[in-house]
Amino acid sequence: MNIEPFADILKRAEQRKGGAAALSYYVSQPLSRKQIAAIPDDRFLAEMTKKVFQSGFVWRVIEAKWPDFETVFFGFDIEKILLMPDEMFEQKATDKRIVRNFKKVMTVRDNALMIQDIRHHHGSFGEFVASFEPERITELWLYLKKHGARLGGNTGPYMLRALGVDTFLFSRDVEDYLRKHEIIDGTLTSQKTLKAANACFVQWQQESGLSLQEISQIVSLSWGTNNR
Repeated sequence: MNIEPFADILKRAEQRKGGAAALSYYVSQPLSRKQIAAIPDDRFLAEMTKKVFQSGFVWRVIEAKWPDFETVFFGFDIEKILLMPDEMFEQKATDKRIVRNFKKVMTVRDNALMIQDIRHHHGSFGEFVASFEPERITELWLYLKKHGARLGGNTGPYMLRALGVDTFLFSRDVEDYLRKHEIIDGTLTSQKTLKAANACFVQWQQESGLSLQEISQIVSLSWGTNNR
């Protein structure tokens, strides 16, 4: 394993993007834990559904249809979703306003059930998500994979990032960097890989004082084919 000092990674990213000021345009900050805790449960379900439907599909098609998804699924209101009988879900799966995929449609109810269970114990899904420190962010990934529907792989982490939750991502360049530096060597879903990557990002966070999100973006910008 070769954990490069983050200062060197940052310097390389700045050189590739034309300086510190130019690099800052490519880097964004996550929401605070207080802001995450305040995100309504329906927004978590909505983003889960969006990422499930985008997985293996053309993202811009889902984006274009998204207002209709919101209408078809009652704004992703948890109570309304859980009151829907099987027959109604079957009808939704044939609605031309959305992408007609029965298995993915059924994840709406499955993930609503997960959210309902979580909020019985934590008050809200946002409170639950906000409780995960950076050192445990991949534990949250694993929870989503185990208890959610189709939230494994990159789907769960990309959902979190879309909502402003502080997390790194296994983007193509980040994965390649971690492998080339022998920080990870197994499948991206193995606990060994997740623990090693999480520990590495936490070390960089301690060195830099930056968020996992900023570090992830800077690592990506310092590597691969995204040069100016």
